[in-house]
Amino acid sequence: MEITADFLVLGSGIAGFSFAIKAAKLGTVAIVTKKERYESNTNYAQGGIAAVSDQADRFEYHIDDTLTCGSGLSKEDVVRFVVTEGPERIDELVKWGVEFTRAQAGSTAEYDLGREGGHSMRRVLHAKDLTGREIERALTEKAAHERNIRIYENHIAVDLVLKSAAQGQRKGNEDRCLGAYVLDIDTGEIHTFRAKYTVLATGGAGKVYLITTNPDIATGDGIAMAYRAGALIANMEFIQFHPTCLYHPEAKAFLISEAVRGEGGILKLRSGSTFMEKYHPMKSLAPRDVVAQAVDTELKKTGDEYVLLDISHRDRDFIRNRFPNIYEKCLQFGIDITREPISVVPAAHYLCGGVVVNAEGETSIRGLFACGEVSCTGLHGANRLASNSLLEAVVFSHRAIRRIEQIFSEPAGEDIPIPPWDPRGATESDESVVVTNNWDEIRRCMWYYVGIVRSDKRLERADRRIDLISREIDEYYRNFIVTRDLVELRNIAVVAKLIVTCARMRKESRGLHYNLDFPEKDDRNWLKDTIISRETR
Repeated sequence: MEITADFLVLGSGIAGFSFAIKAAKLGTVAIVTKKERYESNTNYAQGGIAAVSDQADRFEYHIDDTLTCGSGLSKEDVVRFVVTEGPERIDELVKWGVEFTRAQAGSTAEYDLGREGGHSMRRVLHAKDLTGREIERALTEKAAHERNIRIYENHIAVDLVLKSAAQGQRKGNEDRCLGAYVLDIDTGEIHTFRAKYTVLATGGAGKVYLITTNPDIATGDGIAMAYRAGALIANMEFIQFHPTCLYHPEAKAFLISEAVRGEGGILKLRSGSTFMEKYHPMKSLAPRDVVAQAVDTELKKTGDEYVLLDISHRDRDFIRNRFPNIYEKCLQFGIDITREPISVVPAAHYLCGGVVVNAEGETSIRGLFACGEVSCTGLHGANRLASNSLLEAVVFSHRAIRRIEQIFSEPAGEDIPIPPWDPRGATESDESVVVTNNWDEIRRCMWYYVGIVRSDKRLERADRRIDLISREIDEYYRNFIVTRDLVELRNIAVVAKLIVTCARMRKESRGLHYNLDFPEKDDRNWLKDTIISRETR
């Protein structure tokens, strides 16, 4: 079956929904989402969204903080327009129904502003410690009332459809994205979604790693599809490991927000002694890459399995009111954060690289845009400043719409017939254990060899193992009927390979990439992005 819309949006987080809501004013929109519409990385964002909104703050302060955190690779022009356009996008979210926590009477700011690692000022707007859930709630409700938006839940894109492939030609400079082949997870059918413009808003790839703060849906689908289609990919080596994920045998991927440290939380060893003063003048409020590497170093030095994050010295009522979700969740595991410290470990959290886009969210393939964590915009550089990601998503989705308004009437290949999905004689698999084993092997390989601290030997081992697993996955993919598990496995194998490739290219340590064999920055040779594509690898 072929489904036609003016816009095909893959993903239902803040980037996808904010784009779709505006696109609905121009034409019809089909949103494809793997689970229910509210299931996204956005939904799990606790901390907030950074934007200058206090009289004491300045755009230049936010710009400087972002550039410092990006360790020389953030593009200043991108940082500047994201920061300066931020307040307008915040006003828009509020207009759409997002309820940020308000400031108490007497404050110079309208909202209660948090401070997180790397920020010199309080500028993080939040909805207590459930900011992502509140944004997702408001945008979901807003989209549901848009007549031109149709949401396809429990659907997953398998591959992008290119003009060259539809016409049986080799990819050329004038190629264009015509849509995507999409699997209906409930029925097993693969449909053709045709659109003038396709938008990747599929989020990140945290599930490539064994321990992650990300939900199960974060399998790098958009990056893998874009790479297979020939798009440029950049900076995949920069994986942000959140320093503070709850350590408990029964807890699964529960993030302890950076805002806890912003409100006075102190990192300590199990002995009770502090250690961050040895690594950075901002101590527990240092940027995430510094904190994650420090925690990793201390754990290896002491042999402990976790460190402690202690905010129990703050007022009990303040803690319960500011962090109600974290308080209740920890209480479920027998930890009263108002009286005792929280056991924490680093976990894979955010991908600073992705599909290369310009200032309007356009990829290197015509008709294909990317917004949010799936993209590499030049904002984050080698390390994301806390709470800049949601800001990036709304700014770039708005800029993508502005660009499309300029070109909406251009021919978009609507008259080119798209061949229906060809199963190529595939049969139903009775060996699902292969998928499970390969999935587990990739994640363990990435965790142990391509984690917070790397070396050439570890990366070389990872490269060989990922290659072997990928060949087995490709053979399996050709022979058996496509399922969601198989699509996701295929994608994390591609993303893992891209991360390893970029990490092996960068012969220095910078930001989130730390290589024992090249422990120093090399501005002379590596003050640049690592850019790869299927054609250039």
